[in-house]
Amino acid sequence: MFKRVFIGAVLVAFTAFSLLTRAAEPVPANVQDSLRKMLESPANGLKVATIEASEIAGMYAVQFQEGPLVYASASGQFFIVGDLFTVGPAGYVNLAEKRRDGMRAEEMAAVSAEDMIIFPAEGETLSHISVFTDVTCFYCQKLHREVPELNKRGVEVRYLAYPRAGLESEGYRKLATAWCAENPALALTRLKNGESVPDNVCTGSPVAAQYQLGQSLGVRGTPAIVTATGQMIPGYQSADELMVTLGLR
Repeated sequence: MFKRVFIGAVLVAFTAFSLLTRAAEPVPANVQDSLRKMLESPANGLKVATIEASEIAGMYAVQFQEGPLVYASASGQFFIVGDLFTVGPAGYVNLAEKRRDGMRAEEMAAVSAEDMIIFPAEGETLSHISVFTDVTCFYCQKLHREVPELNKRGVEVRYLAYPRAGLESEGYRKLATAWCAENPALALTRLKNGESVPDNVCTGSPVAAQYQLGQSLGVRGTPAIVTATGQMIPGYQSADELMVTLGLR
């Protein structure tokens, strides 16, 4: 019995290692040229952003700029739109989403802390979450009430603006007001509590840029939570649920 379990564990580990190794292989220049030539379509606004070896031999993961991730043959003559899964010891694993996690983590790391409204952890920072938020959103308001508990448990909360009704909306004006305030954290809290704060839309506000970033990352509603590893959590989670999600409980 032990021998079968041990062999099974080794096979799972070997398979996972093989998949990761294959995905990390460099893409030959001639393959990159073929894929770009076949798949890019300027007339349709499709431009290739990155090309990487996929977990399937002979197939390549092609990410379009502001477009989908597809899996294409080396010639580019054939491609598949959709997520690639593998079966792991815990069940199905979405490999395409794992790739998107990495891309999101890189994009989020490029955002300046000065452009976010940050509620720091108390004591040692164990992890952080980045939240695309809108003050007019009920579940954003509900999540904000969980922030003190998250901070107590060592989780830093970083807010980015996402006016879900667009850049001409009341939500945009309120978010800009918070970001332009002398004390952004206090202003954001007051607005989420339904208090009246005079409009103060200043020049140089990062709200529009963060809205565009959210759209490029696939945010379609608020709150949208991005973990330190780039995992996207659409919607509300309580402090207890988030601690489990972050592996801190």
